[in-house]
Amino acid sequence: MVVPGPNLSEKALHDYNLVRDAIENKSQRAYAELMDRYRDSIYFMLLKMVNNKDDAEDLTIEAFGKAFKKLHQYTPNYAFSTWLFKIASNNCIDFIRKRKKNTFSINKTLENDEGSELEIDLKSDALDPEQTFMREQKIQIMHEVVKTLKPRYRTLVELRYFKEYSYEEIAEHLDIPLGTVKAQLFRAREFLYNIMSNTHEKI
Repeated sequence: MVVPGPNLSEKALHDYNLVRDAIENKSQRAYAELMDRYRDSIYFMLLKMVNNKDDAEDLTIEAFGKAFKKLHQYTPNYAFSTWLFKIASNNCIDFIRKRKKNTFSINKTLENDEGSELEIDLKSDALDPEQTFMREQKIQIMHEVVKTLKPRYRTLVELRYFKEYSYEEIAEHLDIPLGTVKAQLFRAREFLYNIMSNTHEKI
């Protein structure tokens, strides 16, 4: 990695060492510590932006996911926290823009390591007949893809994205810990991307 700049604080230097450990040694401990150090501050920043706890939780997970996938791109000319917060805020701004279009899309979570995305709008207002037909086809394809998931992941995706349950409602409905819901949904979204990126259907 690039040698850190001379103006980094002690905290920033510690973050740099964690990033280096994560990249060079694939240290899960380093990843976990980076997340522990900034999870709450990222979450509360995003909560102020979206004013919705579930959305803020989703966006926090996404921010760390994107940052960790791009960790090799971080250069220590400035603090890791500055870089991370920029990723989180930019991702949130994109989310807000999409939400203003009155659509519900899970494409924000279906991203591969290169940043490629798959888009499926599950809701939309003021569509003409052709657009409505195309949307219904997309929804049908999405349902078929979800059916290929393992039962536990399929149920989570259906409750979260088709029935729009909150994390807390899913945990209560399935009688499982809230943390398990979040972790398994994150895994389910990875499976969905892998399946959809290999399907011959044009989505």
